[in-house]
Amino acid sequence: MSPQFTRPQPGREFVLTLSCPDRAGLVHAVSGFLVRNSGNILESQQFDDRLQDRFFMRVHFDVSDPSTELEHLRDRFGPVAQAYGISWTLRDASTPTRTLIMVSRFGHCLNDLLFRRHTGSLNIEIPAIVSNHRDFEGLAESYGIPFHHIPVTKETKAEAEARLLELVHDLDIDLVVLARYMQILSDDLCKQLEGRAINIHHSFLPSFKGARPYEQAYDRGVKLVGATAHYVTPDLDEGQIIDQDVVRVDHSLDPGELVTVGRDVEAQVLAHAVKWHSESRVMIDGNRSVVGR
Repeated sequence: MSPQFTRPQPGREFVLTLSCPDRAGLVHAVSGFLVRNSGNILESQQFDDRLQDRFFMRVHFDVSDPSTELEHLRDRFGPVAQAYGISWTLRDASTPTRTLIMVSRFGHCLNDLLFRRHTGSLNIEIPAIVSNHRDFEGLAESYGIPFHHIPVTKETKAEAEARLLELVHDLDIDLVVLARYMQILSDDLCKQLEGRAINIHHSFLPSFKGARPYEQAYDRGVKLVGATAHYVTPDLDEGQIIDQDVVRVDHSLDPGELVTVGRDVEAQVLAHAVKWHSESRVMIDGNRSVVGR
């Protein structure tokens, strides 16, 4: 692991995320909880959605009392949450997010995530890579990660998804990442993975659909190439957006060069989304997301 990235101290640093109806005294209540439990705030973000009258907060804190445990903190925050109608999570900041990556035949996003994990810039653990093709079996082996080939046809789709869910349960997966996995997930599977599956796609939707969007974009002379990372929902490519980015291009780039630019943006945007999710920075707000960066 590269020494340039420092990891949170296990059992000493925690992340609290919460959302609730907005009302006076919320920040004071959270601060009071931290003071009573020898907590020191390392980083804090908050957002007041005035249109929905809802409050969001993320607090990264450490504790000076070495006897303080995660379950003790959860038990002690429970009454605070109940008093204010708070939906919340509290986790050890050092615990890596157990991430299953799915891929088909475009490996740029997979390769980028594996490298970032290897260098320590992503606090994730990858127990498995799943693909409907064998193209990246060797890449998985080079990182020592089990590779699961699960072919998908119209006739075997239900069986393939059942196998995927079995892996998610057996491996205690926290997050599923569709790193250019070119199969549409069923509505049932999307619902079972709600809030813990991330997809990446190019920014040309809905204008340029189908298998050759960059060629279509080239024919129309686009001036921007970008990507969107979002949560997976039954509404295809319409889940809560986590990150987006664009790069300006011009007439001098041919379709192949547009693809290269697009793949770079896709890899970076997906990496941001995975990082922010794994650090509990993303909170869902209806059809939107609140990202505490």
